[in-house]
Amino acid sequence: MPDWGNGLYFNQPRSNAEPPLPDTILAYGKVLERAEAQKGRLGRKISPRSRNISRDHSADPRWATSWAVVPGLQGNGGLTNAIRASIDAGALTDVLAVGSIGFPTDVLDDQKKTEIYEKLESEHDSLIVYVSDSDLDGHYAHYCKTILWPVFHYQIPDHPKSKAYEDHSWVYYVNVNQAFADKVIANYKRGDIIWVHDYHLCLVPGMIRKKLPDAQIGFFLHTAFPSSEVFRCLATRKDILDGLLGANLVAFQTPEYAHHFLQTCSRILSIEATADGVQLENHFVNVWSLPIGVDPKAISLEREGPAVQEWINALQERYAGKRVIVARDKLDSIRGVRQKLLAFELFLNKYPEWRDKVVLIQVATSTTENDDLAVTVSEIVTRIDAVHSTLAHNPLVFLRQDIAFSQYLALLTVADALMITSLREGMNLTCHEFVICQDGKASEKKHGPVILSEFTGSAAIFDGAELGVNPWDYQKCAEAIKVALEMGEAEKERRYAKMRDVVMRNTGDYWTRTLSEHLSKVHEEHFRRDTMSIPRLNVTKLCQTYQACKKRLFFIDYEGTLAPFGSVSKTVLTNTERVTDVLNELISDDNNVVYVMAGRTLEELEMLFGRVPGIGLIAENGCYYREMYTDEWTAFADEEKTKKWKDAVKSILQYYIERVEGSWVEERHCSLTFHYEKADGYDSADRQAGDCANHINDACENQRVKAVPTKDSVIIEPMDWDKGSAASYIINNIEKEKRPDWLMVAGNDRDDEVIFRWANQLHESGEVSEVSTVSVGNRNTVAMSTLTQGTTGKPHHSNVLNYSLTRCQASSTFLPNLPGCPRLTDPYTEDS
Repeated sequence: MPDWGNGLYFNQPRSNAEPPLPDTILAYGKVLERAEAQKGRLGRKISPRSRNISRDHSADPRWATSWAVVPGLQGNGGLTNAIRASIDAGALTDVLAVGSIGFPTDVLDDQKKTEIYEKLESEHDSLIVYVSDSDLDGHYAHYCKTILWPVFHYQIPDHPKSKAYEDHSWVYYVNVNQAFADKVIANYKRGDIIWVHDYHLCLVPGMIRKKLPDAQIGFFLHTAFPSSEVFRCLATRKDILDGLLGANLVAFQTPEYAHHFLQTCSRILSIEATADGVQLENHFVNVWSLPIGVDPKAISLEREGPAVQEWINALQERYAGKRVIVARDKLDSIRGVRQKLLAFELFLNKYPEWRDKVVLIQVATSTTENDDLAVTVSEIVTRIDAVHSTLAHNPLVFLRQDIAFSQYLALLTVADALMITSLREGMNLTCHEFVICQDGKASEKKHGPVILSEFTGSAAIFDGAELGVNPWDYQKCAEAIKVALEMGEAEKERRYAKMRDVVMRNTGDYWTRTLSEHLSKVHEEHFRRDTMSIPRLNVTKLCQTYQACKKRLFFIDYEGTLAPFGSVSKTVLTNTERVTDVLNELISDDNNVVYVMAGRTLEELEMLFGRVPGIGLIAENGCYYREMYTDEWTAFADEEKTKKWKDAVKSILQYYIERVEGSWVEERHCSLTFHYEKADGYDSADRQAGDCANHINDACENQRVKAVPTKDSVIIEPMDWDKGSAASYIINNIEKEKRPDWLMVAGNDRDDEVIFRWANQLHESGEVSEVSTVSVGNRNTVAMSTLTQGTTGKPHHSNVLNYSLTRCQASSTFLPNLPGCPRLTDPYTEDS
């Protein structure tokens, strides 16, 4: 491992307003001085360049001169600091960074590229991805910055001057993502953990998954993620979602962003989204949230440096007797600098007694992205100066430039308050650093309050300890400034203690370690659920445990497991004598308790199982059950509550029925199903179905109802009742002396996963000694074993299987004849 150093980066990118291209990188003296001071830091170690400079500069022959590796001062400083903190703590021991080189490379010959590549790989554990200048420029300056960045922050690029509507940069975005994926694939070794970060590389997880199906892949989005209404405006929305869903784990800064992602997947892709993730046809993608943090130890150590102390002393002397509010933001349309200045202007107008007592120091790192905004901000600054400044005092210090990190830490240390008014932001780490610097150890100022936009991720984790504001409400922002300046010491200390506890708990090191641990956990779970890794049902062992146990309990799914899907009349015809005989022989043993589960109504199940009068039944996926040898049904769901939510949902469904010609609604006692398999214009109907599910989930969540998109339909059912809850009720009401020591659960659909989990937990806890959960078919599952025979197809390699079942039958009258197996009286039936 290289020496990663102890320096820190700004958590926000540095200014884009930088000097022109130097004659040589080595001649860039100031850069090299900073590089020496920051030697060994993680990141792109090359001369900082504006990301908006045209790639036409790559034709400049000056790039052919000598070169050196220096720290890259742009990029995601929060990520850099978090990884470095984990390396320092020993949590990460082998890190290989993959990234672009950071400046135009078309003019470089192959030899020079090889030299750079080898040096960065051998000395800095970095793999360079070379892409053409046009691809890199189209990817970052166009697609990322003019399309993805605004949309992810709730700003649709529809300004009259915007060229987004005619943008063709998607192809560049795809090219760059493919180049990154190819580099990872070429250097991957079994057991490696692949982490992909941020919106620039949304397609990479899916691209890697196609070539490395077993790889452990995580994706973390550092920005906000918008609601489905905003995200659906992207022309490439499905491609981006498909790319992200190639990961085992997709993680976000806050639960809100994770919820938006789940809702977006459900609405746009018409797939099932649960609280834990997204269920795809062949695998499950976990969705999680964990806020990134800072490195408190490194910040405290940096603040002890002489440069910081000198600036602390200078600032204390300069603003003695004044109340100082500080802020550092990038000057773009997302950070809310304009809104902050307008609120501060209103504060000065409304509370003139504070004009000579307060100073707002606003550091605005320059950008070339929005000249109109820069002009507007300049006008506000000029107006404040003209109205409120005197020869002795300026209430506003506006710096349209970046400052040294030592000055930044000194500002945070001597401030009385911090003000952040971002319109949207994933996680603002400036307030975390402010909290660390407000401990009172380096200055007489301490415990300063944080005026924080409610639209930042930090507001979600501080949970009211901050002074939360809506940046668009200038009146309330102005009042928040007054409250912060007049807050008593006891109240400040109370709020500060709560914020400090959050900051010290959610550190960068903790974020890196916890995220990696969670990825490993979900990857292991995915591996267990993969049908390629789940063993086939061992019938010999099943029969042996069956014979050894005295009290046995069965839960067997009907549709797709005992019989094919279809209408009731059709299913009755296909409910062959074989299935009936199997069930009758099972219940003929007094030591067996047998329940058949289905999504059918109780009336339909009574019709289907009229020839098996003693069978136990679970109807409508767990909303009703009938004990063995009885005719009475027990309802778990409250009829009045059910009627209430069904009436509400029907009115919503009626709206979509009118818009999807050929659609219809199937009503059962405890569920509704919106069918559109025969709709005219299937693609349009599919989109409407996604909207329908989203609408119901939003409107009826407090009624404990969920809408689940499935193929050709949307199922609306109660959250509190399912096959697992019904099975749990049944086993808990069995007399103690009759409690089972053997349990078998067989099923084939998404509804069966919850009862598989329940049964697996009984096995893990030891409550039932012998448990077998069996998934029929080829699908991702949590079941312990699988059977891949179809419900009507011919047996597949079943000679040994049927021989084992026959032995089991002969010795114990056990007939678990699952679909696709020939009759047990023909143990040597040949495959055809």
